[in-house]
Amino acid sequence: MKPFQYEQAVSVNDAVTSVAGRSGAVYLAGGTNLVDHLKLGVATPDVLVDISALPLDTIQATEDGGLRIGAAVRNSDLGSNHAVRRHYPALSQALLAGASGQIRNAATTGGNLLQRTRCVYFQDVTTPCNKREPGSGCPAREGFHRNLAVLGASEHCVATHPSDMAVAMLALDATVAVLGADGERTVPIAELHRLPGDHPEQDTTLAQGDLITHIQLPAPLTRRSAYRKVRDRASYAFALVSVAAVLDVEDGVVRDVRIALGGVAHRPWRATTAEDLLRGRPATEQSFRAAATAELEEAEPLRDNAFKVPLVRNTITATLRGMAGGTR
Repeated sequence: MKPFQYEQAVSVNDAVTSVAGRSGAVYLAGGTNLVDHLKLGVATPDVLVDISALPLDTIQATEDGGLRIGAAVRNSDLGSNHAVRRHYPALSQALLAGASGQIRNAATTGGNLLQRTRCVYFQDVTTPCNKREPGSGCPAREGFHRNLAVLGASEHCVATHPSDMAVAMLALDATVAVLGADGERTVPIAELHRLPGDHPEQDTTLAQGDLITHIQLPAPLTRRSAYRKVRDRASYAFALVSVAAVLDVEDGVVRDVRIALGGVAHRPWRATTAEDLLRGRPATEQSFRAAATAELEEAEPLRDNAFKVPLVRNTITATLRGMAGGTR
């Protein structure tokens, strides 16, 4: 592990000033992803600015009926929160499907959004990786890619975003409050993460020193939401495919719907094609399957992950079918 300087921030503004002014400085919160990368040599910062003691760990109701979630709220606390379980079940389900109980007790909301890919080439510093070393290549395209992207990939990177929580947040239309060197701004979660393009080393649209302070959920469209995760084993495994959905049905017709996918792209994937096709259509398995098929028309699977395309289609269909017939 490379030696680094450790500092503890005394305020949010102090933290931003400390990191924004130094290219080798990074934030440390729960550390469940960063510490792993320090040990592996994937991350080699000069300075760690600890923000874990800052007052960013509250969950508050907003005047418009939504929720304001501090960036330092632990995943276990958010997943078990009564308001989240009652009004945003997809978010609670996504959080409780992630990692292990011990990790959820340490991991933070902001850190969960910013965790990096688990592509084996990215995490192995003895191999080339455009995300870790721009221009070095992407051996995953011809190598091990079973769990990697089928949508939105580029010749430079086929990595997937690992977060369960971010997929649910995307389906719930969350917004992310960011404090940076130029002040505060709000970023729709759909604009937080990037596709790889020519710069897979850039995971998000955040600049050096930008600090997520809280995430805001709007008032729920409906309490009928769900998260479904398909993985190789029942726990402590990343998604091969996941679906977060919000479904509003009236008189057997889809009045509104939001669908987000995980395990399929460099960022959580909003299934807008499927959503547009479903609004105003009958809430039937036939409609759900047709919409899912349309969403996947632009999929470009590789040799060993083509199974994901029918898996995504079936998972979307099953998730919406279960919600349409349920009472939540």
